[in-house]
Amino acid sequence: MTEILLTQLANGLALGFIYVLVAVGLSIIFGMLGLVNFAHGAFFALSAYVALALFPHVGWSAVLLAPALVALAGMALERLLFRRAYDKEPLFGLILSFAVALLIEALIRVTWGSANRDFPAPGWLDGVLEWGPILLTHYRLAVVVVTIAALLMLWAFLEFTPYGRIVRAGARDPEMVGLLGHNLRRVFTGVFGLGTFMAGMAGVLAAPLWTVTPTMSESAIMPAFVTVTIGGLGSLSGAVVAGLMVGIVTALTVQFWPDASAAAMYVLMAVVLLLRPRGLFGARWERFE
Repeated sequence: MTEILLTQLANGLALGFIYVLVAVGLSIIFGMLGLVNFAHGAFFALSAYVALALFPHVGWSAVLLAPALVALAGMALERLLFRRAYDKEPLFGLILSFAVALLIEALIRVTWGSANRDFPAPGWLDGVLEWGPILLTHYRLAVVVVTIAALLMLWAFLEFTPYGRIVRAGARDPEMVGLLGHNLRRVFTGVFGLGTFMAGMAGVLAAPLWTVTPTMSESAIMPAFVTVTIGGLGSLSGAVVAGLMVGIVTALTVQFWPDASAAAMYVLMAVVLLLRPRGLFGARWERFE
């Protein structure tokens, strides 16, 4: 029993880190742009398909190339479509992003078909790590390591670079950033690209663990929204903690109560919001209240 519990906890961490990547990107976009981006999960799925298409030509370089290409596509869509929603009612942006999500899914079906596809993990990551009673595949361990490295680089970028400071300041008061002489349109485009890149990286990392399908976005977008809600609006540290909580709770429920696995994260969210209405690390943001 103890062995099963510890193994599921380890697997839950790997799943949780994928949720963290998606949620961090979603949180960055929402915090700065105020956009409820339902298309975020579609970029997650698109990146998995782009990596699958590039893999025969560039090998595992597709792991970095696919999220970068998807980020460029996201930046183009931001310039063409999403920026029209910034000065309108939040419902307009929500409907627009939902329409873009449906469009991307339709394009995936037209380009790659609706059949499920397998994306095998690298051969050198085959096998299982045994650490006492814990059993964890080498690939899941690699997902954890890569995600931690990506989050540390994101933290360093936001904390120690001029552009990162602009992003953090703009999340609180974008008008003031504009008054200080920064081109807000370029900043918004860059932020959208950064958030989309995080979703794309999560999609590539999840591809060998999940079946690659046009609807795989549904398995990412709702956990991402739940994670952002639990962690607190605009809190990156909250997104990390909440994502790991959602992953662990989901993994344990799948093992011990499979019928309730789909509802477990929503129950967790309800409990947290009853205790902390703004989320675990949420604070009052005047621009949204």
